Amino acid sequence: MISSSKIKSVDFYRKIPRDLTEASLFGAGLSIVAAIAMIVLFGMELNDFLTLSTTTSIVVDNSSDGDFLRIDFNISFPALSCEFASVDVSDVLGTNRLNITKTIRKVSIDPHLQPTGAEFHPGPIPHYIKHGDEVDEEIVEGAIPLNGINFEKLSHQYPILVVNFYAPWCYWSTRLKPSWEKTAKIMKERYNPETDGRILLAKVDCTAEIDLCKSHHVQGYPSIRIFRKGSNLRESHGQHEHESYYGDRDTETLVKTMENLVASIPQENQRLALADKSNVAKRPAPLTGGCRIDGYVRVKKVPGNLIISASSAAHSFDASKMNMSHVISHLSFGKAVSPLVLSDVKRLIPSHGRSHDKLNGRSFINDRDVDANVTIEHYLQVVKTEVVTKKSSRDHKTIEQYEYTAHSSLAQSVHIPVAKFHFELSPMQVLITEDSKSFSHFITNVCAIIGGVFTVAGILDSIFYATITLTRKTELGKNFR
Repeated sequence: MISSSKIKSVDFYRKIPRDLTEASLFGAGLSIVAAIAMIVLFGMELNDFLTLSTTTSIVVDNSSDGDFLRIDFNISFPALSCEFASVDVSDVLGTNRLNITKTIRKVSIDPHLQPTGAEFHPGPIPHYIKHGDEVDEEIVEGAIPLNGINFEKLSHQYPILVVNFYAPWCYWSTRLKPSWEKTAKIMKERYNPETDGRILLAKVDCTAEIDLCKSHHVQGYPSIRIFRKGSNLRESHGQHEHESYYGDRDTETLVKTMENLVASIPQENQRLALADKSNVAKRPAPLTGGCRIDGYVRVKKVPGNLIISASSAAHSFDASKMNMSHVISHLSFGKAVSPLVLSDVKRLIPSHGRSHDKLNGRSFINDRDVDANVTIEHYLQVVKTEVVTKKSSRDHKTIEQYEYTAHSSLAQSVHIPVAKFHFELSPMQVLITEDSKSFSHFITNVCAIIGGVFTVAGILDSIFYATITLTRKTELGKNFR
């Protein structure tokens, strides 16, 4: 067996008898200072261990969400009618998608941005509208001209009043005029307004009756509106309810449409014009002149444009009267991140997410004090941020979010004014990784703090003690000389 004396020989911490040690005032003070230093350094190390830290780097975008990017938006246009509002997407690769409706929702709003009814459904609109061939024929006036004075009277007098809101300078209005006047003459002969009085065809020159056309939210020419006597109750947001006609514009089709309207009204009872059941291309006209557009579109990850404008294949627009002022309630790129996940990310990076929806709540208003034909453009630089959080050395979670910078401007245009969002994605992405800290590293640092402070304090005490001893010996030697 190994004796205890041999075991004691490997003792690194041999004890000195207390009687052989000497306490000093300086040593006591240095011990107190060393103890305080240990406590302070231990607290700093503990705080560093408990504090989350990250590493930020710039890498080439290696997105896992494919070649397409989702854009969510909710934008209100106080002066753009849902009747003609169109959402278009284009990019540098030649993609050109017009009047997207599948993922878009439109709601009519008043000047205070409040909704005035249910969702506006555009319904099917033919891409090609047939016109008559009576352009070269002599035009016989058949439609009754309306103005702000006689419009209300006639709309209450006839069960059905069909009005052509036109502009003399408009190409499509000129194409419609011969067929409209001929149809009005035929219907007047078949249903005499004096003796029958079930239907009347009329017209309004919107260049002369600006206020009347504005009150009915006419923005495209020509606009054919069907007013029914039984549906003329005024709403708090606008005029009486009516429908817009979007069918063919040749005489034969127009006459057939008017006949179907008349067929739903008994000659003896003209008090109420019931909705006809014919298959006619018409839909409810908007009650107000504003529109809220919300939804999403998917675009390729290349520079492109999201454009919102007034558009129609068979209508003309007066650019000087178009106002594309808008309020952005929401605009973001990529998939939505849940608030719970976002709060977890902000635990690491408090400033994260501030540029995710930078334009939210911003208003861009053209008050027309400077010029008309104003296009409002937004230039968006989009960059992807990827955050990797770690619960353990093997368990981690990746959160992807797109942030952007925005610069907006108002520019005069020779074309129809639009609201344009030009976006450009960066080929690089920001990668933020949570740094993991091991407990063993923390323990090692604590030991280093204790040992280091203890050693340094011992060295200082030895130096001070040696200096005092040497000084005393020097003084004692001088006294013996």
